[in-house]
Amino acid sequence: MIVIIFAAAIGVIMIVLSVRANSRFQQEQKLPMQWMLSRSRPLSSTVIWSAPRVFALSLIPALAILVLSLFAIGSFTLTPRPGQEGMMIPALIFIGGIFLAVQILHLWLIAKTLRSTEQ
Repeated sequence: MIVIIFAAAIGVIMIVLSVRANSRFQQEQKLPMQWMLSRSRPLSSTVIWSAPRVFALSLIPALAILVLSLFAIGSFTLTPRPGQEGMMIPALIFIGGIFLAVQILHLWLIAKTLRSTEQ
């Protein structure tokens, strides 16, 4: 049961971050989705492709909710190996933390890119 609570909490946090970002970037029709690393140009100026705002802000939370749902289903249907019973919550927190970090990085890169194009 605690796995469902943690997974739901991580999903809600990601949705809240996306809703706040949607209101913050409301004037933009498209948002950057992928950047190219280059030695000659800064990261914020090398956008490879963009997507509509709603899709760009909902992709990472949708993937996270899918993965965390599968994780929660697996926690109820699969039997852990002996000695690994206590690893469920730390693994869930690790996976959820990675998704949160990626979403925060994506939102930061979007903001940085939009600031650099305005100047």
